[in-house]
This record gives sequence, structure tokens and C-alpha cells, in this order.
Amino acid sequence: MSWTFDKILKGARQLGASDVHLVKGVAPAIRINGEIRPMAGPPLSQSELLSLYTNLLNEDQRRQFEKDLQLCFSRQLEEIGRFRISVYMHAGCHEFAIRLCETTIRTADELGLPQVLTELTRLPNGLVLVTGPTGMGKTTTLNFMINAINSTRRAKIITVEDPVEFAHQNNRSIVIQQELLSDVKSYQLALRHILRQDPDVIVIGEMRDLETIETALIAAETGHLVIATLHTPDAAQTVQRIYSVFPAQQQNAITVQLANSLQALIAQKLLPRAGGSGRVLACEVCIATHAVRNHIRERQVHQLYSEMQTGRKYQMQTMDQVLLELYQKGEITYDVALSNARDPQYIRHRVGEKVKHSV
Repeated sequence: MSWTFDKILKGARQLGASDVHLVKGVAPAIRINGEIRPMAGPPLSQSELLSLYTNLLNEDQRRQFEKDLQLCFSRQLEEIGRFRISVYMHAGCHEFAIRLCETTIRTADELGLPQVLTELTRLPNGLVLVTGPTGMGKTTTLNFMINAINSTRRAKIITVEDPVEFAHQNNRSIVIQQELLSDVKSYQLALRHILRQDPDVIVIGEMRDLETIETALIAAETGHLVIATLHTPDAAQTVQRIYSVFPAQQQNAITVQLANSLQALIAQKLLPRAGGSGRVLACEVCIATHAVRNHIRERQVHQLYSEMQTGRKYQMQTMDQVLLELYQKGEITYDVALSNARDPQYIRHRVGEKVKHSV
């Protein structure tokens, strides 16, 4: 038996995998519900992986790969749908990490997103940040928000993605999706030109550097709704990360810009569901109230947690509050709640209190 790209990806789709890993010396490995499992079949050889590389990449992509020794791009195939490919070198061999993209946009309830996410898509301007480590569903949330705007508003939405993972059709809005290296050379250059293309909504796949963050803040201040992602674990660290990428002499001005333009911070984690049947989403929500903006302006980011703890009427919630609720509903185990908590003692105390009152 020899492996072909179609055979691997069709099998992965049928098994409900989210990712596929093609590594020399082992059979194709797939990730299902967060766990990596090998597919049934022989190990991949170096010649098979080189053949996949040659067939998958066009001449421009091969040239770019030879320069950087790594490349990320997306493709669409009939019967498989869209997928994102990351190719890299390992011990002189071409290897692949492949993300199987969603084929449909699920509802907020199906995704486990808080209702406030839908409300944020109705905002005319400002900055909405979706944060969390890699593989925590940030792109899925971004695409949910694009779809919500596209379904309800007459607007022009321009996205810059690396790469495009879900292709949106024009509905009530016009959706222009630009892919890094295929359509634009960098986030920074793309954003500079996007502002001249009459957008209402700008979606940035990732705010990676000073120039991208600076342009995003300007766009949010000047009447655009900007939705972007960052690889930061929570609200406080997101704010710190934004102003810390700037030189010291710029930080005060950037902090004021961020305080004025920010609308919300959403921090995500995907957790193993109790019983092992998939994963469940936990979302920390920080809404930019007057008090939150003041704390950002004064660089009192440690106060954001207190605002979220007491901000239920603004639909705010801390990660620990969400973890406790998910545990009490039986959706995650006690160990998962504790290991993902900012303050495990909060979970222990609240669970202990409940046990005490029920005796």
C-alpha cells in the first residue's frame, strides 16, 4: 500500500480529524478530539514525502520554501474541502502539518460561544481581539463573526489571513479575503492599502508586529470595526503584549489609543470534554467599559481581572468562572478545571462550599 494525498485526507475527514501530521518513518497521524492517533497502514518514506511536496507546491511556493525552509498555504479539493498546509524540514526531509478546515460555519450555541460575540459583530467601529494559544479555535471564532456580519449587515469586509481557512460567499456583505504571500506580501503592507479600499470591517488573521498593531489601532480609531487575533492567554497579558512591543517613548500614546479603541477581549481555551467525546470551549470575556478603559490608560492591567469578576451585567466573565460553570454542568472534569484555572483555589473553594451546603 502506498499513501496518496487524497487517500490520507479523505480518510482523515471520514474519521472526524482536525489535523493530519505526515512525518517520515511513521504512518500518517491524525488528531481527533485533541489526541494524536496513527492511521492504519505502512510508515511514510522520504521519497513519498518528497513526491507530496513536489505535487502540492507550485513553482513560486517552492522558491519561497527554499528561501525560508518553511511555508504555510491553503488548498481546496473536491470531496475533501479546504485545508491548511504547513510544510517544514526535519532531518533533511520534507514533512507536513495539515489543518482540515471547517466545511460549514456552526452557530454560537454549537461552538459554545457566549452571546456577547454576536452582539460585538453589530458594532460600527473599534477593536475586538480574540486571543489564546495555537489550536484553541481562534480562527473558527473569527469566521463565525465574519459570517454573522455577512448575514446581517450591508458592509464591505476585508480579511488578511495566513492562510484563508474558510472561503466566505458574498451574502448581504461583500467579503474580500486576501491570503498572505498569494494576494499580499505582508500584514503590514496589506493593512496600509486596505484603508484605501473603503472597508467597513477589517479582519486580521494575526497581529504579529509593531506596524500591524499600530495600523490596526489607527483603523479602529478612524471608524472601522477591526477584529484580530493574538497568541496571548488572557486579557491582562494581551494588553501588556500590545504596548510592550513599542519603544518606551511610544508606549504612553499607544496605551491611550488602545484604551480609546478597544471594544472587547475574548480569550479562548478548548478543553477535553468529560467522557472523552470531543472538546468544549471556555471563553474569558472582557468588555471595554469606562472602568476597563481607565485601567488600560493607567496601565493597571492587574485590575482587569477584578472588573471581569464583577462585570456580569456587562456580560463579562473570567476563565475561572467559566471553568467552574463547565465543571458544575458536567462538561469538564474537576482535574481539567483545576489545571486550567488562573486561581485553582477559587475552584476548590467554590466546589467545597457547594459540598458543605448540600450535606
